[in-house]
Amino acid sequence: MRASDLAEPYPVVGTDDDAEEAARLFAEQQLPALLVVDRDGGPYAIVPGSQLLRVIVPEHALREPALARALRDDDGERLQDVLEGLTVAEWLSVRGPRELPAVVGVSAGAIEVAALMVRTHTPLVAVVESDGDRTRTVGAIRAAHLMAYFLNRP
Repeated sequence: MRASDLAEPYPVVGTDDDAEEAARLFAEQQLPALLVVDRDGGPYAIVPGSQLLRVIVPEHALREPALARALRDDDGERLQDVLEGLTVAEWLSVRGPRELPAVVGVSAGAIEVAALMVRTHTPLVAVVESDGDRTRTVGAIRAAHLMAYFLNRP
């Protein structure tokens, strides 16, 4: 089975899109990760949901889990306040340097996709098509969809 057969349409956001709207899309559609594309439609980043929450967790709570247990929900900043006025690219830069997204071409096999997910610890792989000058995102493969494929294949 090729990536082009496994790929599904997947909501994307652009680097210049509003960060709060992107967060709402992520939450409302209960996505496993946010798929961000650049201005040309090429993959820019794939960020698992756990990492999107980085902007509201105080640094000291990340360094010392005991401190996180002592915090109340209202001790952190409101997500809307943190994201207000930010683009998606600015939101993601809070996490630190951007990691390249997990990407495969349309002819990649299912095992190749699974191996990439395992190596990169990502629940989502972007499937791209290139015409030489430009690479565009044609869909994505979710880990759950790939697992279903392996469970149901003859």
